Amino acid sequence: MRIVLLGAPGSGKGTQAKQLVEKYSIPQISTGDLLRAAVAAGTDLGKRAKDAMDAGQLVTDDVVLGMIQERLNEPDAKNGFILDGFPRNIPQAQALDAMLARVGQPLQLSLLVDVDTEVLMKRITGRRTCGSCGAIYNIYFSPPKEPGKCDKCGGVLQHRSDDNETTVRSRLEVYEQQTAPLVSYYKAQGKLRTVKGVGGINDIFNNICDVIEAQIRPLAKAMSAAEAAEAESKAAAKPAVKPAAAPAAKPEAKKTAKKAAKKKAAKKTTKKKASKKKAAKKKTAKKKVAKKKPVKKKASKKKVAKKKAGKKQAVKKKAKKKAAKKKAAKKKVAKKKSKKKAAKKKAKKKAVKKKAAKKSKKKAAKKKTKKKAKKKKSR
Repeated sequence: MRIVLLGAPGSGKGTQAKQLVEKYSIPQISTGDLLRAAVAAGTDLGKRAKDAMDAGQLVTDDVVLGMIQERLNEPDAKNGFILDGFPRNIPQAQALDAMLARVGQPLQLSLLVDVDTEVLMKRITGRRTCGSCGAIYNIYFSPPKEPGKCDKCGGVLQHRSDDNETTVRSRLEVYEQQTAPLVSYYKAQGKLRTVKGVGGINDIFNNICDVIEAQIRPLAKAMSAAEAAEAESKAAAKPAVKPAAAPAAKPEAKKTAKKAAKKKAAKKTTKKKASKKKAAKKKTAKKKVAKKKPVKKKASKKKVAKKKAGKKQAVKKKAKKKAAKKKAAKKKVAKKKSKKKAAKKKAKKKAVKKKAAKKSKKKAAKKKTKKKAKKKKSR
C-alpha cells in the first residue's frame, strides 16, 4: 500500500496519517522529519542538507528524494508507506514517480483531504495551545470552558504569531499555486481519490479507509494474477531437454565412468558445502550490519527526541515564567486599585465629616442669633 497524502494546511491530513500508520502498520514518511533526522545523524545527505540550510537555501529535490529512497530500504517500508509533505509541485511529483519506478515501488493512490477555505481559516486562526501541558483548542470548534484558560491544567492558552489571517491566507495562496495542480496530475494517472475533511475525526478516517480498501485491494489482486501469468509463460517457454541415449559401453569403460561420476559427485558436494559456508558468512555479516544500522538510527532518533523534549521543557518553562509574571503584574495592578479605592473612601468620609461639622456650626450660629433676637425683644 503506497499512498501520497494531499491537502491544504489545516486540512487534518497529518492526524489522519497517524491513524493510518496504526491501522495498516506502514510508516508515515514526512520529509521534514527525514531532514531533521539526517542532519542530526550526520549522514552524507544530511550534511548536504545542512549546508543548504545554513546558506539560507532550499534543500534540493535530489537530496530529499535520496533520503526518501534510503527510508524505503528499511524493513518497515516493505509493505508500503504514506508520503506526507512531498511532492509539493509537479516537477517533484515527476521525479518521485521516476525514483519509485526504479526501485519497483510505484504509487498506488493519491488521497486528497478536501476542506473549504473558510473552514481552514477558522481551523488555523482559531487554534490555541496550552503553554503548560500542550493541549490544543479552537475558539470556533472546540473552545475551552473558560476563555484563555486550559481545561486540563488551568494554564494560559497561547496563540501562535503566524496563525493570523494574513499569514494563513498567503500560505493557502501558495498551496493553490504550487500544490493544487498535483490534483490534476494524479487525476490524469487515475490515482486520485478525494475525501471531505469536514466532520468528526473518526468519521473522516472511516471514509479514508473505505477509499483505500476499494482502490488498493483490486490492484493487489491484479498484480498477483499478472505475476502468476508471467511465471506460467516463463515455464512454458523453456524447451523440454531429453537426455541423449548413451552408446553401449564396455565393462572396463563402465568402471572408469563410475569412478569419474563419483569424483564429480564428490566435487559437487564440496562445492555445495563451500557455497553454503559462504552464504552463511554473508548472512551473519548482513545481520551484523542490519543490527548496527538500527542502533545508529535509534541513537539518532533518541537524540532528536531528547532535543525535542528539551525544547518542549524550555518552552514550558518560558510559558510558566510568563504566566507568573502576568499574575504578579495583575496582583500589583489589583493592589494599586484597592489602595486607590481605600484612599477615595477616606477622602469621601472626610468630606462628609466636614459637611456635617459645617452644618452643626451653622445651626449653632442660628440658635445664637435667635437667642440674641429674643433678648432684644424682651428688653
